[in-house]
Order: sequence, then structure tokens, then C-alpha cells
Amino acid sequence: MEAFTIEHASVRRDGKYILEDVSIHAEKGEQIAIIGPNGAGKSTLIDVIARRTYPLALDEYRSSVLGEERWMIQDLKMRMSLVSPSQDAFFTSAYPAREIVASGLYSSLGFDFHHAVKDSDWEKADAELEKTGMLSKKDRTMNTLSTGEKRRVLLSRAAITSPEILLLDEASSGLDFPSRADLRNTIAGYATTDRTIVMVTHELSEILPTTDRIVLMKKGRIVADGAKTELLRSDVLSDLFERKVTVAEKDGIYTAFC
Repeated sequence: MEAFTIEHASVRRDGKYILEDVSIHAEKGEQIAIIGPNGAGKSTLIDVIARRTYPLALDEYRSSVLGEERWMIQDLKMRMSLVSPSQDAFFTSAYPAREIVASGLYSSLGFDFHHAVKDSDWEKADAELEKTGMLSKKDRTMNTLSTGEKRRVLLSRAAITSPEILLLDEASSGLDFPSRADLRNTIAGYATTDRTIVMVTHELSEILPTTDRIVLMKKGRIVADGAKTELLRSDVLSDLFERKVTVAEKDGIYTAFC
């Protein structure tokens, strides 16, 4: 079954193409990692999939999610979740972590007077915080948590609706390598046969061992889309980044260095 399809998407800003004629399709349950240099268009592609950015209205452009082309955005947010560095408002919020997670059920930043919050909402939030090891800090405000802790809270929030599609845009950005390993293990807990995970990353070690599809991007285009064993190679990534890159692998975890 289809998770999403993007056909011939182009995004232009200030007269420059950020994405140019990009097409990508994913089936339900697939795990995909998107890799490329800075400015390759990776985050823009994620925003197009999430319908946070709309491409040029060209005749050939088409987008569908879970088999449907038209969505009420609130309904779509219940079935497709995003974790992104662009969610600055969550990182600096004075709302408690538990409230940030529970308010994901309402697509809001915390709760206001018009929200009719149920006991079951708090129970779901606690269950997700427990999965990410953050239950003991549920009453801490977001602006007092470390970067790694904040990312765990946002993962809990993203997962609370049991989304069929989970989009992760540089989820490990700013974390040290032990924290990246912990986050990778947390994300692995969300990988199920009926959930599609799409991950944008600069850190090969963030890619789940179970991920078998890699998409390479450069200058606003997809330049390769294939198996991990074929694309996570020194020669391929050296060509992509236009400098010598050495790739190593141990127990299904990849690393790269120049």
C-alpha cells in the first residue's frame, strides 16, 4: 500500500530552484534515509511530503498521501508526524514536557482554555514518555531540558497519534555520539511493518540497521535511490560530496569520515 507519492515537485525561492523536478514514492512500512550535502534540498523535500511547503503549481506535479490527494491538514497531522529543527517554538517553550506530548493529539503547542483534555490523553502522553525514557522529567519545562531530552520529548509527541508516516529531519542534530546512539535506539522502537519512516541525516550512524533504502540528493535533485549496500560506499559518497569520503560499517551501523 502507498505511504506517499511525490511526482515532479519543483520549489523555487528568490529565483533559484531549491527542488527541481523531484519524484519519490514510498510504500507503507518502508524505511528511507535521505543523504546529501548542505543545500541539497533534503529538508525542503521533507516539508513537501509533510505539506508544509507547496511546490510550483505545474501541470505535471502530483502529490498523494496514503492513497489520497486531498487532505484536511489537521487530519493529515494525525497520520503523518514530523520531527524537525524548524520546530523552534517547541524547544524554547515553557510548557511542561508532558503537555507538549499530550497536545500532539490536538496539533497544538500546549493547551489553552478551549481544549477539553481527557484523562486518557495524559495516560497516552505518559506511555510515550516512558518509551523515550523521559517519564521522570515529564513536569520539566521544555526550556530547561537538554537538546537530547528535547528531541526525545518531540519524538514522544510525534508518536502519540500512532502515525503511519514518521518524518525525521536531522533528528540527531546537535547531539554527542552517545546521545545519537540512544536516539537511534529510540527511533528503532517506532519501526513497525506498517509504519513508514523517512529520515534526513548528515550522520550515517543515525540510520537504523533495518533501513535498506537510501536516497541521495544534490543541488535540488535526487541523484540516486537504491539499496543501502549499493549507495553507502566510499566511492559513491565521495562523488556525492565532491571530496574523499571513507565509509565504515560495523554490526549494521555505518560511519563516514573525510
